[in-house]
Amino acid sequence: MRIHKATLLLFIVIATNTITFCQQPAAIDSMKSALANAKTPEERIFWLDNLSRTAMNVDLAQAEDYGKQLISYAEETRDRELMVKAYMSNGLRCSYFSGQKDYATRSIEFYNRALEIAKKNKMDHEVGAAQLRLASIHLSIPDKDKALNYVDQAFSLISTLKNDSLKAESHNSYGLVHQARNDKTLSLRHFLNGLQIAEETKKPELRRNCYVHLSNFYTRIQEYDKAIDYFMKANRELDQIKEKNVPYQRAIDINTIGNLFANKKNYDMAISYFERSIAMADSLKFSTLKVPGYISLLNQYLRMDQPNKALDYINSTSGQNLKKYLSDFGMSAMIDQAYAFIYYQLNRFDSAKIYFDKALPYFEQKTSEMNRIGFYSQYANYFKRTGNAEKAIEYYMKVKDIGERLGQLEQVQMAYKNLDTLHEKKGDFKAANQYNSLYYQYKDSIDKLKKENELSQIEALDVQQRAERIRLEEQEAKEKRNRIQYMGIIIGIAALFIALVMMGWFKVSASTIRAIGFFSFLIFFEFIFLVFKKNINGLTHGVPLYDLAFMIALAAMLVPLHHWLEHKVIHFLTSHHMLKLRRVFSRKQEENS
Repeated sequence: MRIHKATLLLFIVIATNTITFCQQPAAIDSMKSALANAKTPEERIFWLDNLSRTAMNVDLAQAEDYGKQLISYAEETRDRELMVKAYMSNGLRCSYFSGQKDYATRSIEFYNRALEIAKKNKMDHEVGAAQLRLASIHLSIPDKDKALNYVDQAFSLISTLKNDSLKAESHNSYGLVHQARNDKTLSLRHFLNGLQIAEETKKPELRRNCYVHLSNFYTRIQEYDKAIDYFMKANRELDQIKEKNVPYQRAIDINTIGNLFANKKNYDMAISYFERSIAMADSLKFSTLKVPGYISLLNQYLRMDQPNKALDYINSTSGQNLKKYLSDFGMSAMIDQAYAFIYYQLNRFDSAKIYFDKALPYFEQKTSEMNRIGFYSQYANYFKRTGNAEKAIEYYMKVKDIGERLGQLEQVQMAYKNLDTLHEKKGDFKAANQYNSLYYQYKDSIDKLKKENELSQIEALDVQQRAERIRLEEQEAKEKRNRIQYMGIIIGIAALFIALVMMGWFKVSASTIRAIGFFSFLIFFEFIFLVFKKNINGLTHGVPLYDLAFMIALAAMLVPLHHWLEHKVIHFLTSHHMLKLRRVFSRKQEENS
């Protein structure tokens, strides 16, 4: 992942997109009321879970308080399932700010506690779920080896369980880990496997999650059109989800789609989506929900090399709202970083230095290395441009070290290039040659990686086409089975009616004819209902009211016909008319012989 001026506030974008914007702050009061009226431990745990996680967008102290209440109450119940839920909830709550070291550490601690309880009590489903969450949080640090280890453990257990949702999620987790390890083909196969399982479960939430992962995958290999296609599919799944958070999630989705268009360099389209996202948040009267849009617009001006517009925006009412939000959540240093970078772009170096120095302690003490590397890169560029070679070298070395640990090849390449230039200016040609050689090694690695991306695009298309062929083959096999079953039913019904006529022809009791006739006509008319039901979707388009109206109209016609026809046929078969017909037929046979 590249970290440069266009991703100045990447950390905040991740944090705000991860938070579950499930309710507006005013709704916390209604959740408190529901908590007060909770009748069972399960209800109380449910509302404490929702309150603690919702408050993460509103008031961190309040979120912490509800998180503690959740654990205390669950522990008092001594119900192991509720205890696991409480620790998993707190782990998820803290993971919303996994870009900060303290929150990432606490999230891991909560998940490990949930895992420990689940293992001791042989709760296999909960063990698998906790291991998948631990894999996710370790990927955000990132610690790819630990993440892979947790996914391996989870997958080996979940594959033995009858839980399709967990199976789909385990494939998605594998996809994320292999994606982080640059094994793109294997990553895509797992994402597609997860989607196939999700489609079979018919759960829109699960399908949506799979579409989001596929969108992120294609973003990573720079196939932005496919990324947009999949995210649009994910967004449409919200139509099938009945949760109260759907309107809020739509606003976040619109902002995400804007960023996908920005990646594609379709800036006008991107800005329109950012503005739509802010307008949607405004209509929901949820100021916090505007934050992703504010950040995206600020980043957009920097992508477009318009620092003056960025400065005007950060000083505007929207910028003031953003500042307040970040300040309330202890992240005001991110705004200092923004000011520092904007002033640096405007060549106002004294002002830039003031803000860089203000932001530095926060990045060195509280953020993850993934966020720190971006700040160090900007600070190093500042020192190089202002002629402080020693300080520039110091921070480029930090970028190099972190980049090598995290596998951020482009950052390492950039650091080596600048170290080469700086040492050459100092007259240290030996060091300059060394860094120049390393620069070209990394350049070759990056060029190779870009070629791998191009190959991955081809492989991704091949894997998708293969998956589509398999899906069509399975669909054809299913349709063939259905055709055979329909033919069998038709033959069976015909055989029943032939048998029924033969019973009327020979000496069979009237009660037997009535019984067989009842079942024959019942099966015949139910089959007609089945055929109509399978083919009305083209008329009703799956709208429940239209389906109901059609079936009522059909029943109004067929039910009376069923009873009338059954009565007439059975009456004929059991009456003297059938007996006369049989005698006449017998007499003609005798005359002919």
